[in-house]
Amino acid sequence: MRTRVETMPKSRIDEPGAEKPVPRGKRSAAGVRGVEAVSAEPGPGGAAGEARAGGVAVAAPPVLMRPIPPPRSAIVPLPPAVLPAAGLAGVAAALVLPVDRPGIGWLLAGLAIAFAVFVADRRSSDGAGSFTWGSAGWVFLTLALLGMGALRASEWLFVLCVLGAVVTGSLAVVGKRTVNSVLYDMFAVPLEALRAVPWAGRGVGRFAARRDGVARRIGLAVLATAAIVAVFVPLLASADAVFADVVNAVVPDLSLDVLVRWCCVFAVAALLVAGACYFLAAPAHRAETDRPYRTKYGLEWTVPLTVLVLLFSVFVGVRLVVLFGGTGYVLRTSNLTSAEYARGGFWQLCAVTVLTLAIVAAALRWAPNVTKADRLRQRVLLGALSALSLVLAGSALSRMWTYQEAYGFTVLRLLVEVCELWFGAVFVLVLASLVKLRSAWLPRAAIGTAAAALLVLAVLDPERLIADANLDRAAAGKPLDHRYLAGFSTDVVPVVSARLPEPLRTCVLRQVLAGDAPDGWPAWNLSRANARDVTLGNC
Repeated sequence: MRTRVETMPKSRIDEPGAEKPVPRGKRSAAGVRGVEAVSAEPGPGGAAGEARAGGVAVAAPPVLMRPIPPPRSAIVPLPPAVLPAAGLAGVAAALVLPVDRPGIGWLLAGLAIAFAVFVADRRSSDGAGSFTWGSAGWVFLTLALLGMGALRASEWLFVLCVLGAVVTGSLAVVGKRTVNSVLYDMFAVPLEALRAVPWAGRGVGRFAARRDGVARRIGLAVLATAAIVAVFVPLLASADAVFADVVNAVVPDLSLDVLVRWCCVFAVAALLVAGACYFLAAPAHRAETDRPYRTKYGLEWTVPLTVLVLLFSVFVGVRLVVLFGGTGYVLRTSNLTSAEYARGGFWQLCAVTVLTLAIVAAALRWAPNVTKADRLRQRVLLGALSALSLVLAGSALSRMWTYQEAYGFTVLRLLVEVCELWFGAVFVLVLASLVKLRSAWLPRAAIGTAAAALLVLAVLDPERLIADANLDRAAAGKPLDHRYLAGFSTDVVPVVSARLPEPLRTCVLRQVLAGDAPDGWPAWNLSRANARDVTLGNC
């Protein structure tokens, strides 16, 4: 007689996502044969995040080099509210989003996507939700950046605003659940949207295969509604001219390219909602500890940082001599023109600022801070380096201003100046982080200041600022590049119309307004609407 042998069930450590508790300070016998399990322990002096494998200390991987979390679509359940929310958001975005130009429809599409994600998350988590006040701040930045499409007509500016909205929207969804890497957090929603395709596809398949006929009834309702609209709207439009004008303003020409654009926008918006819901429904990733393991090699950090501080101090001292001696002193001693001195020094100082910021970030992450002497040395060196870097950023800005005064103001020069101001803000944040030597909040704070700087730039109307500055130079007797002004958007129409004399005014405005087609209501823009009221003379 054959005896049945009962086997013990496998440990939960073999299941995906399960983790067997390991006593602190002891090695685990579980895992792959011949390899000791890695356990995370607090490091010396209370620094968390130290990883030990076989008794050897291992530093945590850099923030920007951590792998993106693996797909979890097989183990993540699909909440029932996700598919309706994604579908409605996709329909709303397809109807209101003007793909080819800035307009109020971008803000409306952003509102539809944000509302769909919020409602789906609340319904999927029994009313608790995953969003906090910090998420609300990121959502406000996202919608404010998209709202610039209703105010500014500059396309290059709005492209930057849309890219910034993608980053801030991803951070709004991520919240405090994970800090796998800065790059992942910045683009979490687009990345998870691609991963959510099979996840949402299985949900659509299960919904279509339901035996209660819900999918069939919904399809019949949609077809019946479409048939009624297709029959009655043309009849009512032919019965009244005013109603026909309203229909023509609301309903676009249903050509093939319009239908293709609607399908593409629907797919993108629905996937963004599905990706955000997929991230929120998945198990939370393990968060990065605030203080990773710090090496014991303090000399390798102290000597280079000290030399760099001394080098910057000498440079700042020379700049003080220049400040008191005047620009003429520099031109006499260096045999350069004013433009050559300003232009050449600016780009070098920009490179120095970027490299210094990278060195400071590396020191905050890996320089030892276990003992009180380590922490004091880190505060003194990094504090001095950040303060001197602020002086270098100010010097770069002064040189660019001198160059612009000599040769005029352009979009590229303005953007570089804004970047230098942002670098200065980041160094101020670094100085704040040195108080407690905690830098885990720095990456998101830097991203937030960048988004805020972009929003302020859009509110200030950069093209109008550039046109004003160049017209001030022209009033002082310097040459004016009117061809450069003619290449701007309608944002410059008020300045050009008020300050440029005829017939040059009309010539520039005709080129600015050339190709300005009438807007449908989703593409309504304040700048373009005001520009159409300007009267033109003879060029």
